Amino acid sequence: MDRLQFLLDERERLEQAGLRVGIRTVESAQGAWLRVDGRRVLNFSSNNYLGLANHPRLAEAARKAIDRYGMGPAAVRSIAGTLRLHTELEEKLARFKGVEATLSFQSGFCANLAAIPALVGREDLVFSDELNHASIIDGCRLSGAPVIRYAHCDAASLEQALAENRRPDSRQRALIVTDGVFSMDGDVAPLGAIAELAERHGALLMVDDAHGEGVLGRGGRGAVDHFGLHGRVDVEVGTLSKAFGVVGGFVAGRRVVIDHLRQKGRPFLFSSALPAADTAAAVAAVEILEESDALVRKLWDNARYFKERMNRAGFDTGASETPITPVMLGEAGRAQEFSRRLFERGVFAMALAFPTVPMGKARIRVMVSAVHEREDLDAGVGIFVEVGRQLGVV
Repeated sequence: MDRLQFLLDERERLEQAGLRVGIRTVESAQGAWLRVDGRRVLNFSSNNYLGLANHPRLAEAARKAIDRYGMGPAAVRSIAGTLRLHTELEEKLARFKGVEATLSFQSGFCANLAAIPALVGREDLVFSDELNHASIIDGCRLSGAPVIRYAHCDAASLEQALAENRRPDSRQRALIVTDGVFSMDGDVAPLGAIAELAERHGALLMVDDAHGEGVLGRGGRGAVDHFGLHGRVDVEVGTLSKAFGVVGGFVAGRRVVIDHLRQKGRPFLFSSALPAADTAAAVAAVEILEESDALVRKLWDNARYFKERMNRAGFDTGASETPITPVMLGEAGRAQEFSRRLFERGVFAMALAFPTVPMGKARIRVMVSAVHEREDLDAGVGIFVEVGRQLGVV
């Protein structure tokens, strides 16, 4: 008997349920349009919110960094991998975010895996939104702390969970952790109410703002800035791979938190540093955002325009409050077929189904950006309507 038969069986099960992920190959630089699997298509799938992934200033910064520092870092940060570029990026991010210090990581995923186990352990408690990102879930598992999930974006549910599990006189640490912007639905956590609960119950508060960085707040400074909560959120986790257009992640907060992660953050201590080219490009991205909010404003203009036209056409775009636009379709098979027909007509918009989203809530997630023009958005809506009518969605 084939010892890997269970994998073949699982593949067949996923195929039959319409849940097997198909991976397309991109053959061009990121932008409003892409070449994917040999076709030129309108790009509605990338997290390149501000169009910086193909920005000439970032490319030039990366080239200069390669000329000076070479390709790979050749070491972890704590041994011989910390470049002057790393400290420059961290200083600029701290100023941009309005915090005492930041620490960069290889990805936003790694930042969560570093921060959570360094802050809490087996004797502590974590209170986590039920729809938090997989990297938060994995970080909580690595910490060994018991995890109490509260209803999505529901401050009352969190308050009840804290009251039932958190003793006022306890020396046990408690961490409340939430996404700032939820990547599948585009809704925003009620951070003001959550911050009040954290303060009342003596809990640490951590926000993963991967989809809020470069999108929410003044000039893209994130969800904490959006809600005016500077100094009231203990840990902010961000990514450089979405609005900043590069790759990498960071943790922002008080200096004592960052110093602690330099000593205890395992991805920082045991995995090679962010390469020079990516770090230099990230520095350039922060500088662009410091200079002007024009890209952020255009992103929001495009998002409002696209949603308005999709809603008018009869599509259900859920409860999104951000440029993330879920087109709700329900069953995985329908979403997969919708995505396939879009691609045949020149629109690259991927279907998302279980386990990425809850069972029965499959959707096409549309990601508009600042580099889309109105004619791009009009063309995309027109093709969505065409396919939607064919499949009886609108």
